[in-house]
Amino acid sequence: MNIRTLALSLAVLSATALPALAADKEQRQMMADLRILQEQSQQMQNLLASLGEALKAVNQRLDDQADADKRALADEKLAIDNLANDLRVLREKVDDTGVRVGSVGQELDALRQSVTALTTMRVTPVEPDAPDSAPAVATTAPVSPVGGSAAAVGASPQKLLDGAMADYYGGQYDLAVLGLESYIKTFPQSTQADFAQYHIGMSLFNDAKYDRAVDAFGSVITTYPRSSLLPDSYVKMGVAYKNLKQNAKAKEAFDYVIKNYPDSTAATIGRQQLEGLGRP
Repeated sequence: MNIRTLALSLAVLSATALPALAADKEQRQMMADLRILQEQSQQMQNLLASLGEALKAVNQRLDDQADADKRALADEKLAIDNLANDLRVLREKVDDTGVRVGSVGQELDALRQSVTALTTMRVTPVEPDAPDSAPAVATTAPVSPVGGSAAAVGASPQKLLDGAMADYYGGQYDLAVLGLESYIKTFPQSTQADFAQYHIGMSLFNDAKYDRAVDAFGSVITTYPRSSLLPDSYVKMGVAYKNLKQNAKAKEAFDYVIKNYPDSTAATIGRQQLEGLGRP
């Protein structure tokens, strides 16, 4: 082999070796980049796992806090309910005490009136030199025009009301009206004044005095606007109007009780009475 041939061979070897070396270097670089990417991917997975655990712990704390808040709210609601119940019981006791105080006050008023009546009694003296004179006669203060003597006025509220209601249940409606009117006049602040006024209306109604019954039931409505007897007063007023052939006023009374007290027994009666008046 001459020098020229050797040089040519070296040139050919150099031309083929350089690309191979370049390709090997590029491959090594790609492998290095791939390892870096794998490491970064692993780090990212580790970070995501850590974040997942942290998020799970936060959610658990939030759930625990929510449960604690629910329990606290339930405890507070129970405490409020207990307080409301205690207040209701206390209010009932206060109301009961007020009723008792009012009753005692009425008893005292009755006793005071009895004492006043006794002190106003006058005794006619007997003349010593008049052998034929009559025995001493006790005269009392004038009788109230509403009914009842000083002794009746001095009676307890319940006894006075019971006596009037005994007349009512016995069908003695005129006497019942007198007794109930006397009760209301003597004890106007009584908790049973509306009851007495209602039964004045019932006495007049049962005695077929429908025009006066209308006025009596109207007094229940206007004088005792918070009475539990309002529905019955309206419907009885309507029936009284119906018996007086004043159908327009009767319908008005029935409509009112049906609209404002729809679940009451009076409303049921009102509906039946309206049907009797020809309403579908």
